[in-house]
Amino acid sequence: MSLAVVAMGVIFSVGTMVLLGYKITLLTALIPPLIVVIGIPNCIYFFNKYHSVYKEKGNKYQSIIMMVGKMGIVTLFCNIAAAIGFAVFAFTSSDLLKEFGVVAGINIMVLFIISLIFIPAVLSMLAAPKPIHMRYLDNKYLTRVLIKIEKWAFYHVKYVYGITIVLLVVAVIGTLRMKTVSHVVDDLPHSDKIYTDLKWFEQNFNGVMPLEIVVDSKKKNGLFRNLNTIGKIDRFSGYLERQPDVAKPLSFVNALKFARQAFYEGDSSYYGILTQFEVPFMGNYIKGISKQSKDVASSNSALSSMVSRFIDSNKQVARISVNMKDVGTTKLPVLLDSFRHEADKIFDSAHYKVTFTGSTVTFLEGSTYIVEGLGESIFWAFILIALAMLYLFKSTRMLFCSLIPNVIPLIVTAGVMGWLGISIKPSTVLVFSVALGIAIDVTIRFLINYKQELPHLNNDVDATLKQTITHTGISIIYTSLVLVAGFIIFIFSQFAGTESLGWLTSLTLAVATFTNLVLLPVLIKSLSGKGARRKVNKAK
Repeated sequence: MSLAVVAMGVIFSVGTMVLLGYKITLLTALIPPLIVVIGIPNCIYFFNKYHSVYKEKGNKYQSIIMMVGKMGIVTLFCNIAAAIGFAVFAFTSSDLLKEFGVVAGINIMVLFIISLIFIPAVLSMLAAPKPIHMRYLDNKYLTRVLIKIEKWAFYHVKYVYGITIVLLVVAVIGTLRMKTVSHVVDDLPHSDKIYTDLKWFEQNFNGVMPLEIVVDSKKKNGLFRNLNTIGKIDRFSGYLERQPDVAKPLSFVNALKFARQAFYEGDSSYYGILTQFEVPFMGNYIKGISKQSKDVASSNSALSSMVSRFIDSNKQVARISVNMKDVGTTKLPVLLDSFRHEADKIFDSAHYKVTFTGSTVTFLEGSTYIVEGLGESIFWAFILIALAMLYLFKSTRMLFCSLIPNVIPLIVTAGVMGWLGISIKPSTVLVFSVALGIAIDVTIRFLINYKQELPHLNNDVDATLKQTITHTGISIIYTSLVLVAGFIIFIFSQFAGTESLGWLTSLTLAVATFTNLVLLPVLIKSLSGKGARRKVNKAK
């Protein structure tokens, strides 16, 4: 039944991509496995409630009714929180993230509808569960673990707070060590041929990352009107060539230098730009080349063909083509700023317009948009989830209790990234929003169970917490194991971005399990106040 639920969810997710006209990308390809990972916990909680009630009541139909009544609202808000964690990507500036957010957000809610309708309907047609089906409820090992968790929550409160504070301090120090940098091919395996070839070109030819500088003279035939423009382009090209991370630039000026050398019968000492003294007797020769460049197809001149590649038909705009090393998004803006500063010194803005473009600039802008967009998505996910929790529990105290155990795992993961030297980039920052949307499920299930049982136990906080840990703890542990197992398989990917998503999300979810089972009861117990205990004592 669990496999059937997630199979339908996967089919719906792929169908949604087709209906919306989206293609399979690096991110949308992750949606089917994410649907599997998120869908299985829904099934675990439904079945766990069904079996626990049946074990107590012995009535199949009553167990199904109580399962839907108790777990329906819980699963709804859990899926809403998870959907928010993914859907906020739709508000970013990146089309890649928008598509991922829309498809994931829609299908997480579809998954809830499938679970709510399919599981009770099928259970009603099946025979009542046998003792062997409910044996996992009496797992002795998990029972011992839950007893230890209960002891820590009630008898070692100072140690819980102390360990949490120390862990946070270490994590914050690690977070301060984090760097925001990404490279074009840093997610490829270092043994991959593309990666090794790129590094070879960087070592021997200063790289192959394309950078294009477009110089607009703002006048028709402005490039050949006088030698000043040619001299300025040559001067700027010389500046670029002297940079250690830049290969030799190419422009139409190089073709003119070759033409000058050819005019002097190939003497290499004459490789350079024209002088004022050479213009009278070489002018017609250069003009002939520039006229030929208008119609390359009819020209047999390799020189004119080279010129035509770097100027437009009006001889107004010239292009300087440069190859660079893959210096990363931290160093690249500094280099581009220095290039712009030098260009402003050489080219008067009143007569020239200089534009930087090419794949290198596109990569920088794209990476910046994605990282900033993901940062904003985490912020909005946090706000929307907080509002949903406030609506659900209608208590700022419970809101505080619900958010703290889920913020700490994110800080711990950021700290681990800082200590291990894992930089913030599009493939790693995705972890925080995904993990927040999924980890909050554990908190919602714990708190709703606590809220539902509190009136039945005369508002006795301690007794309710013990029962919640015992009853909900088993399903939380099973769910966390499934989630970690679901994400940990991504570490076998050869693509570093998917690998990072796998183990960093698994780490966040594992820490979230401990904070929700140990720290959350301590927070509830501490913030419930003595007033609640006095009411309980008076009632007794």
